[in-house]
Amino acid sequence: MSTWEVLRSVGYSGKPLDVLVAVSFEGSIAGARLMRHNEPILTLGLSDQDIERFVTGFAGVNLMDPGGAGTGPDAPDIISRATVSTGVIRDAILRTARLLAISRGLVPGGGIDRIGFASQSWAELEAMGAVRHHVVTLSEAHAALPGAKPPIPEGSAPFIDLWVALADTPTIGRNILGEQQFNRVTGALEPEEYLLFVASHGLYSHRGTNWRRSGVFDRLMIRQGKVDFPLTDAGYTRIDKLPLWDAPPFKERSLFRIRGGRFDPTQPFELAFTASRSTAAGQDTSFTLSLDYQLPDRFVQAPPAEVAPLWHRTWAEKKFAVISVAAMQVSLTLILLFQEPLVRRKRLWLRIRLAYLTITLVWLGWVLNGQLSVVQVVAFLQSMLAGFRWETFLIEPVIFTLWAGVAMGLLFWGRGVFCGWLCPFGALQELSNLLARRLGVPQLSVPHAVHERLWMIKYILFMAILALSFYSMRDALILAEVEPFKTAISLRMVRAWPYVAFVLILLMAGLFIERFYCRYLCPLGAALSIPAKLKVFDWLHRRPQCGRECRLCETKCTVGAIDPLGRINANECVLCLRCQVVMNDPETCPVLKRRARANVAPSPTPQSQTP
Repeated sequence: MSTWEVLRSVGYSGKPLDVLVAVSFEGSIAGARLMRHNEPILTLGLSDQDIERFVTGFAGVNLMDPGGAGTGPDAPDIISRATVSTGVIRDAILRTARLLAISRGLVPGGGIDRIGFASQSWAELEAMGAVRHHVVTLSEAHAALPGAKPPIPEGSAPFIDLWVALADTPTIGRNILGEQQFNRVTGALEPEEYLLFVASHGLYSHRGTNWRRSGVFDRLMIRQGKVDFPLTDAGYTRIDKLPLWDAPPFKERSLFRIRGGRFDPTQPFELAFTASRSTAAGQDTSFTLSLDYQLPDRFVQAPPAEVAPLWHRTWAEKKFAVISVAAMQVSLTLILLFQEPLVRRKRLWLRIRLAYLTITLVWLGWVLNGQLSVVQVVAFLQSMLAGFRWETFLIEPVIFTLWAGVAMGLLFWGRGVFCGWLCPFGALQELSNLLARRLGVPQLSVPHAVHERLWMIKYILFMAILALSFYSMRDALILAEVEPFKTAISLRMVRAWPYVAFVLILLMAGLFIERFYCRYLCPLGAALSIPAKLKVFDWLHRRPQCGRECRLCETKCTVGAIDPLGRINANECVLCLRCQVVMNDPETCPVLKRRARANVAPSPTPQSQTP
């Protein structure tokens, strides 16, 4: 079976994902072959060959094992390599293989037991509810059919004693019909057909004779829910005798095939029986009885347990990582909410910022691999068009937790929540530039006119990646290699030399121009700045003198987000709070210095008056 044709499987990229799955007669996966995908595997350094090896590794997985654990050494290690894409592929393979095995009867599929057999008498079948009946006495029929011609005598004898049983399961059908007759009728069954045994004795026939002309047994009807299933001569077999010695003295025995894909033998149904007679006035009178039936639970097979979604397992296994990321976001929220007392303490602000950036780089980036990417933004937009599924994005708990916090941060503070504090590569740039300045590396100042025009590059890159993804996700991923995140953070520089060289060039440029990549090339920063325009609050303060009497904050800004007039461009600000520290530092801010001098200047000495 094809995962795309069966499940319409869609990958993390929002594009079709197709894997051909084969199942063996033993109920295990015989093999899997990757046919088509548009997954952003390059963002984690995986090649097509890596994904193909991952897919073929599912051979041997036992479908009766809910966890999908393999039986040999080639079983796929899905947890240690649980990327979003491989998790989506895993679920598609296991769900498709399970459906294929159930449809071919290779594993129990939640239907009825067609294999198990136990010898039972009629009394034992009746005791377990496998056969059921309803008796209408002559007196009851006389009252229900008033004026019938010929009249129905009264008495306790049966007008009709109607019996019914679902005969597909061997314990019921083989005991009632006998082995030879049971094998013959079950062997002729088509898919989604079921055997219904009906027998009766008494004055009235459950078959009648009209069916010989119309082809439909008008006295009988199967009802399940709001759906009726007529019984026709095409599925009718007359049974002449039964092998059970204690079976009732039936006058008629019939076997019907219930047709229709909507009939569920595991659910209750009723056999509706209609009796009618003509009256002396030439009219018809009738009554209907309903004989309820439900197959005993012992003959209903429980389906194999559904494979637990991968995101359940990954969230359980990465619980500590998720808690630590959430704790980082809570602490950042406190820093930004109570920034006023913090920025008045320059050394405390610097220590907290350096410590936070170090944790972001080492713990969040290199240990947890919590680096967001523009590919995730593109995949989210593609999934909104192709059919959004939360499960796809929940597979990676660290990334999901990060995005949840960043989404809230965009609403309250803008893109700086991520770019300035939670981006591992941004932290690497700032820390390396700080070290360079401590070592005396000269800093280059880009003229503001040039600086503004260079901003366009990252917006053009983002729009190009997004537009290209609608044409070819593979080509979009190649262009997304402009992001150095995967090389520097996810793969820790263990990659082919051109990628490593590209990262080193960016970091080298960042030694002379602080956050060079963030300023001019980052498509993720451009993507985040667009919804950041909806932010509710403006937490950064400015003075009337800023940009007119003093331009110190402009020169100190990490990313050059302050223009010559002192205005902060929220699209470029990374919320480092450096401008707020400068504004509140009485030893740095010229305005505060001037106020301090005015407050301590001695009063002029009054001159004596000449007489």
